Amino acid sequence: MNISEFYNEVARNADTDKTQITVAETKRVLSEAFKILAAMDATDATQLLGKALGAAKKKAGK
Repeated sequence: MNISEFYNEVARNADTDKTQITVAETKRVLSEAFKILAAMDATDATQLLGKALGAAKKKAGK
């Protein structure tokens, strides 16, 4: 999966009847998130991503 495919998949999953989100909006938000992660210490960024992935796995398991 490349970055564009990732953005498209996120946009598809986030778009609901109540919340309309475009791929452009998704790209903008994720781009800002990645900028914040890039500015962080690598260890801190890795720990944060690990926690976020753990939380996502819990949500997916419900």
